[in-house]
Amino acid sequence: MSLLYSLLGSPLACRFPDLYRELGIEEERFDTARNLHRALKQRLPDHFVGEFVYGWGNNYAGANVSNLDVTLRTLQAFAPKARLIIVMQPSEAPHIGKLLELFPVHAVLQYPISETQMRAALQGPA
Repeated sequence: MSLLYSLLGSPLACRFPDLYRELGIEEERFDTARNLHRALKQRLPDHFVGEFVYGWGNNYAGANVSNLDVTLRTLQAFAPKARLIIVMQPSEAPHIGKLLELFPVHAVLQYPISETQMRAALQGPA
């Protein structure tokens, strides 16, 4: 069984438990990046689904462009083979390119996300 870590802003976002079960994927959901980073010390994921939020505020100035930068850097170091799937609101689309310049991402999906789209992201070519 493979492992998927998810870091999503909305607890209802991207809920595909039946699909994950069908594909033999165990999901661990995290409400904070800190908790996800702690979990990396115990188990490494095969997949990561994270919600992109562009850094409009000062807290992302300079080194980071979004809420996912630190997590994606950490995943690169600890789980470099993990398939990175980024989800986002359509309003974030103009900014996703800045993240993609920094990180090799497998798929970017915009809400609303269908089961078919998530299946393709999870099973498509690496």
